[in-house]
Amino acid sequence: MRQENSKEESESSRTPLENTARLNVEQVKEKLGSSGDLINRFIQHNENKYAFAVIHIDGISSTKIIQEHILEPLLTYKSFLDAGSLQDELEQTIAISNIKVKKTLEEVLSAIVSGSTVILIDGDTTALVLDTKEIESRSITEPTTQTVIRGPKDSFTENIRTNTALVRGRIQSPNLRLDSMKIGEVTQTSVEIMYIKGIANDSIVKEVKQRLENIKIDGVLESSYVENFIKDDKHTPFPMVQNTERPDVVAGNLLEGRVAIFIGGTPYVLVVPVTFTQLFQSSEDYYQNQYIGSFLRLLRLGAFLLALYAPAVYIAMITHHQALVPTVLLVSIAAQREAIPFPAIIEAFIMEMTFEVLREAGIRMPRAVGSALSIVGALILGQAAVDAGFVSAAMVIIVSVTAIASFALPNYNLGITARILRFLLLVVASYAGLYGVLAASLIIGMHMCGLNSFGVPYLYPVAPFRLKEQKDVLFRFSIESIVNRSSKAKGRKT
Repeated sequence: MRQENSKEESESSRTPLENTARLNVEQVKEKLGSSGDLINRFIQHNENKYAFAVIHIDGISSTKIIQEHILEPLLTYKSFLDAGSLQDELEQTIAISNIKVKKTLEEVLSAIVSGSTVILIDGDTTALVLDTKEIESRSITEPTTQTVIRGPKDSFTENIRTNTALVRGRIQSPNLRLDSMKIGEVTQTSVEIMYIKGIANDSIVKEVKQRLENIKIDGVLESSYVENFIKDDKHTPFPMVQNTERPDVVAGNLLEGRVAIFIGGTPYVLVVPVTFTQLFQSSEDYYQNQYIGSFLRLLRLGAFLLALYAPAVYIAMITHHQALVPTVLLVSIAAQREAIPFPAIIEAFIMEMTFEVLREAGIRMPRAVGSALSIVGALILGQAAVDAGFVSAAMVIIVSVTAIASFALPNYNLGITARILRFLLLVVASYAGLYGVLAASLIIGMHMCGLNSFGVPYLYPVAPFRLKEQKDVLFRFSIESIVNRSSKAKGRKT
């Protein structure tokens, strides 16, 4: 009821168009601050009176379409000047399929700033809005953050219509639905929801739409803006929304009953709901043999555990549980640490923070020197630290293996989660040993059991356990045996 009242109030506060084209153009110029890229052209009657005005913004509207399909037909076609309905004649003259009629100044302004061309008719209080939007964007290239050896090589761009077309090219079904909306009171960013009718859970689709409609923000510059508003738990370090730049990943998730959210201006598409096991899956798992796919998936799970626990277990064992370390190895580690002036926990923090700084520097540096900086920093700095007696060789090995393991994860946000929790486990291990690590692991596990993504348990189908769904969790069974893939996103609580 409150939404209906606010909608009626907004409609009543809108300004109707005047019946003079010149006056309407002056109002548009005033509202847009007489912007230098605002282009307008008046077309006159034979009696030297303005018949209508063509107005658009240069740079986001296609000049070729405006010249060939709007201005040229209007300037050469003369019969409409003596017609009874000028608006009908214009619609028949202009060779553009998407033509809409608007009656308020606010609608005209919204159309102009979004790239459309508006025809203001003299003597009429309506305007024709023509779809001429054309924003320069980069061409379709290979994915940069989610690469695979075998599989499609195309990736999303910043153009939302190109992105939806890449998915439609893979799912040519009449049940594929696409709902559009605008988010951002200032930016008016285009957001579109894609799902497959009959496969996606209707309650999840409704929940996604409702959360998007409730977003109140001035501008949306990247998909993370929307992600922060719609995810269930805003304080958990675990990824609650999946993002991807691969069209085949989006198509596969749609076939499993999930919902994709496209945001204009970003090459990353959001996919909801998300489960923890889903973050270890890669599109390449389904393009390889089932045994290879299962092996790679188990390898990623092992890499996550290694990135999360390796430093903490090492600190716990050499600090509190030396009896668990083989004697020969313990003597070797003790000999290495004999000249180290710092406790093991400080040594670990120094190495971990150093590697994090190197990782960040490699990302921020220009590409020409970024990779070289990472290699030089990792090799020379590590060797120099060992020779200088700041850290032990064993600690360098542990930190290096941990870093390599974090790069093996297909989801970048999951790698960040492992990096954050690793520091927490390091502190716990230094004070309470393996008992503290076990207790912290139980707390993390209970936290994960309490998470939900759009009503779907985060650990589904492991907790709650669903035997039929285990064919595509740790092991990837053959494609023929995975017959009910859409049920993954239908584990919504009732």
